[in-house]
Amino acid sequence: MQIPNLDKIVTKTLITIEQSRNQIFDIIENTRSETERIRNELEQIQKEVLQTIKKVDNLECLEKAARQRLLEVSREFERYTEEDVRQAYDKASELQVELGTLREREKQLKLRRSELERSLRRLEHTVDKAEGLITQIGVVFDYLEGNMKSINEQLEVVLHRRQLAPKIIQTQEEERRRIAREIHDGPAQSMANVVLRTEVCEKLLELNPAEVRQELGELKSAVRKSLQEVRRIIFDLRPMGLDDLGLFPVISRYVETLKERYSELEIECDFRGQQQRFDSIIEVALYRVVQEALQNVLKHAKAKQVKVLLENDGQRLMARIIDNGQGFVVEEHLQKPKSESYGLVGMKERMEILGGQLYLNSKQGEGTEVLAIVPLEL
Repeated sequence: MQIPNLDKIVTKTLITIEQSRNQIFDIIENTRSETERIRNELEQIQKEVLQTIKKVDNLECLEKAARQRLLEVSREFERYTEEDVRQAYDKASELQVELGTLREREKQLKLRRSELERSLRRLEHTVDKAEGLITQIGVVFDYLEGNMKSINEQLEVVLHRRQLAPKIIQTQEEERRRIAREIHDGPAQSMANVVLRTEVCEKLLELNPAEVRQELGELKSAVRKSLQEVRRIIFDLRPMGLDDLGLFPVISRYVETLKERYSELEIECDFRGQQQRFDSIIEVALYRVVQEALQNVLKHAKAKQVKVLLENDGQRLMARIIDNGQGFVVEEHLQKPKSESYGLVGMKERMEILGGQLYLNSKQGEGTEVLAIVPLEL
């Protein structure tokens, strides 16, 4: 990567982080405004509940007296006229209907009060979490602003790309490992809660109370799926088991995960040769190639079958990914480099940096084969 391009990436990263921080500030302010609105509505509802309870108590006394009056005129029919009986009955019925309506009103007000109290607690919790997230983002921003520029200045004195390339890859992977841990422990949890509570504020208060529970269930399910996706992205950034288990077990686990997620795609995985541990840089490089190749199959190939073969012959480590999809014109894609780190060009450059090779064999309508070869001695 050329120094000017790295400058652009660092600058764009810092701008993106700053924009994200501003967006969270907006979320906090909107949430605070919504909190105040709910608090005011809750106060009004509480007043209405008290007033309604008083009305119910008074009406219960009147209704009880009316029932006693009806019982009295019914028992002593000789003393009262038919009109007296009818009036007593109508009065008792009227009060019963009014009392039933008022009790239902009291029930609905109490439900609404409980909903508002829960929403208020959630919103206050959201503000606290968002403020904590702002602090974390500020730390990351300061770190990137200072350390990335320092790394950029150091790169300017490097004359031999191949000698420096393994160190760059190692530094990048260490940084990804650290960021993945921080995202997993902090921002992923916090942002999931921010999104959940914000959506609740936007939608819950506009719904019919009878539909609130169903809507809450659907929102909770949607946020859970989003949180699962965040965790999947974290795994893709840096599988935690790569350092502990090694290349072969982690690829096997990754393939099993894809099998569960994409049941319509038949995926085979095979290992040949000794399943030993390799240099961390080699393991990371091969994992990224397999990961990118499989993601390309899922996104673009429209394949029904894909095979993953890893082979260790003692001198070289090879990864072969073969699918029966629609294929593509290799030259056209390689001549149009993309900005993504793990595109086809990125895969090829990663192998070349390690002294290896990446071969792409594909024709439209005939599937694709990706072959990555890395020497075991860098």
